[in-house]
Amino acid sequence: MTSTQAPQPDERKPGALRYLLAALPLLIFAALALIFWSQLNSGRDVSEIPSALIGTKAPKLDLPPLKGAVTPAGQPMPALTDAAVKGKLTLVNVWASWCVPCRQEHPIILELSKDPRLTVVGINYKDRNDNALRFLGELGNPFSAIGVDPNGKAAIDWGVYGIPESYLVGADGTILYKRVGPFDEKSLKEALMPAIEKALAAL
Repeated sequence: MTSTQAPQPDERKPGALRYLLAALPLLIFAALALIFWSQLNSGRDVSEIPSALIGTKAPKLDLPPLKGAVTPAGQPMPALTDAAVKGKLTLVNVWASWCVPCRQEHPIILELSKDPRLTVVGINYKDRNDNALRFLGELGNPFSAIGVDPNGKAAIDWGVYGIPESYLVGADGTILYKRVGPFDEKSLKEALMPAIEKALAAL
């Protein structure tokens, strides 16, 4: 008697699964592209990244001063501590001399420092002391206090994504607003100034 054998699939013929595996990278790329496109066209300002810290107490400030720097009033630059900002509506600006967007936004930070209702302080992030001094010497110093953060530890505490970043801190020490990236006239007018006005109205 002859035995019958089940027909074997022809392995030389690619099946649907093989086509699907080949197309998978393209499908993933297309899905990611669609997500990014929808974000860019959503009308949202992607620099206004929500922060878990908004509405909470600001992290402790205890940073040494930038050596050799002086305040706009010509006094030796104080360290950036909780005492330097206690009871004041404060803008905390995270910056560095090597940061090109920091240079771009610096004129706006200078103008904000002239507002008597606001205290402007800086966290100098992963910078060299002499380069930071040169930056301020060239562009002007808007800060009433500067704390140096050479290892980025304070930036981690503040939830920094990438500099420049700025935080509006209320007189009671609560973080009210966060800006990721440089300020421009639009973000100044439509976001920061309303946040400042709201904070002052609540006092």
